[in-house]
Amino acid sequence: MQRLLDYQADRIEQILSAHKVPGRVLGGVVTPRWIRFEVVPALGARVDNMARLSEEIALWLGSRGVRIHRDGGRVHIEVPREESDVVQLLPLMARLGAIPRHTAVLGLDEAGVPLLLRLSSPDICHVLVAGTTGSGKTALVRSMVLSLALNNRPSQLQIVIIDPKRRGYNALEGLPHLLRPIVCEVDEAIEILDELVRHMIQRDREGVQEPRLVVVIDEMADLVAAAGAAFVQMVTRLSQRGREAGIHVIGCTQKPTVEAIGSLVKSNFPVRLVGSVASPEDARVATGLRASGAEKLLGRGDFLLVVKGEIIRFQAAYIGASDAERLLRTLRQQSQTTRFWSPAQASSILS
Repeated sequence: MQRLLDYQADRIEQILSAHKVPGRVLGGVVTPRWIRFEVVPALGARVDNMARLSEEIALWLGSRGVRIHRDGGRVHIEVPREESDVVQLLPLMARLGAIPRHTAVLGLDEAGVPLLLRLSSPDICHVLVAGTTGSGKTALVRSMVLSLALNNRPSQLQIVIIDPKRRGYNALEGLPHLLRPIVCEVDEAIEILDELVRHMIQRDREGVQEPRLVVVIDEMADLVAAAGAAFVQMVTRLSQRGREAGIHVIGCTQKPTVEAIGSLVKSNFPVRLVGSVASPEDARVATGLRASGAEKLLGRGDFLLVVKGEIIRFQAAYIGASDAERLLRTLRQQSQTTRFWSPAQASSILS
């Protein structure tokens, strides 16, 4: 591995020098999916010219693509690894131990540090998850839901799942935290959202925030197309006023275009989890930022966390459908007793 790292670092410096944007590789980080080289540009070197060399660097490193972005006084060049590792959800949670309430496990960040998302934090509340087919979007949300369920009793947290395409969340059917069976029909989805808006108003009037209510909405762009203004209006109301009522929306889309969801997500989702997307324009809409490089992500769980203009790249935690079903059985048994399994105990059961 060290020989490969030295070789790639030398090649990067040679390519930059050949294109008259010299820089020096000072080190980096090896993650489960990619290698990040930290480059300090020489005095006078234009960073925007360096960012345009992603294809040349990928070619000379024999890689299918690299992502280049600036962070402070250094430029990060991220190169995919030939052999990648999967970040398993349950072993990761067992390693974490105690996790705060209302907190979802996302995965491992660039430095290999576990990344958590506390929905009840004032800066979080609602989350947009975007990515094309193969990005790992559904698997990420499934891991988020199961990590929330494993660390919160049904009396502390309840979940509504709207899945118009009837795929990806079947393994969660029967989860004791579900307020109702998974919703698949468009008409039923609109009816449920209307009920949730009325419930939010009642909670707000009574000053109630518990139990927390997480509303997962898959394929928002399709629902916008099918239900139009009614869907947009209700999701907008939930996202604008839900925080005070303890309601959190996790909205998902594989079509992060201005036409599909632009007006809906522009100011209502302070946190974005963005996987691989089709184009720089889709990346801009999904992240709310220019030149995020989301179109260069690798797919299969390679994501960006975007919050307050800051970007953290991470590998999403994963749990397979069979393990999810076995964990579901454990959670159902747990809900019928006074005993509450810890992540470590659940992990040992499935091992």
